[in-house]
Amino acid sequence: MDHPTPLVESRSTQSEPVIAELGAGVHSIDTLMGGFEGITSSYFIASDRPALIETGAALSAPNVVASLGALGCGPTDLATIVVTHIHLDHAGGVGDLAKAFPNARIVVHERGARHLADPTKLVASAYRVFGPKMDEMFGPLLPTEHDRIDALGERGNIDLGGGRSLETFHNPGHASHHVALIDSQTGDLYTGDAAGVYVPETGDLRPATPPPDFDFDLALNSLDAMEAVSPSRLLFSHFGPTTDIDRVFSESRLQLHHWVEWVRKAHHEGMDFDHALLMVLAKDREVNSKFFDNPEVSEKFEHLSSSEAQVSGIWHWLQKTDQSNSSIR
Repeated sequence: MDHPTPLVESRSTQSEPVIAELGAGVHSIDTLMGGFEGITSSYFIASDRPALIETGAALSAPNVVASLGALGCGPTDLATIVVTHIHLDHAGGVGDLAKAFPNARIVVHERGARHLADPTKLVASAYRVFGPKMDEMFGPLLPTEHDRIDALGERGNIDLGGGRSLETFHNPGHASHHVALIDSQTGDLYTGDAAGVYVPETGDLRPATPPPDFDFDLALNSLDAMEAVSPSRLLFSHFGPTTDIDRVFSESRLQLHHWVEWVRKAHHEGMDFDHALLMVLAKDREVNSKFFDNPEVSEKFEHLSSSEAQVSGIWHWLQKTDQSNSSIR
């Protein structure tokens, strides 16, 4: 997920652990990204082979380590660290967490594995996008030893011990290296960003369509794939759990269609990007007015997932699609 220049000033990321018990040994850990509560969540599964899903950004790593300690997970206890994809708000803390928990295997899709072992290109790309804001929003992604990384293919299985596992499946659309995870015992589905951004304060779904990997058709296919596993609960990285599954999937699809249609209209009418963005912002406020009724909430999630980044991802996808169609002709 791409991030904008913050609309709200970043705060210190050092704070007391913010943890919620979700049942069946599952706990959400607020990573306190940028010092704000309710933006990015990690999840800890206190099974026979304890697992952490999502590390958060590098700057959040001390909060995550402290939270795991508060949950009784010491340096030698954690068996697995899983990231749904390698965007820095999800995986930026992998190197730090790998050092803090030296026995943990690091699990990522095969398309992202090399970037965790050697994050040079990933970090350089982030600096090009964010400039000096990179240091205050994310911090540096430290490399992880190659021999500690387990790469996932189209499907995989992560052993949680006691007959419990996380079944994984490739779930591109938001990013080519994205996976979804479903808990064999609980039916919990860890969505990453493939179902968009869930706003617990209002129940809204916001788009997660950043460049360069967003693909509309793959994103819709990924929603279908998540629905097909019949989850009992959705655990969003942004942010938190919900059992309102049918509505959430329906709303996620609707928002994807809205945003793609708005950007496509502007693109095909020959608008430049800045005017297209203004048009989409106006449409968003008209269609999703409830989301903007609470400025504190809307600004917080704009800080996480800027409208500019989402429009840019769709714009980039449309340009690739047009080029592909032209080459076919």
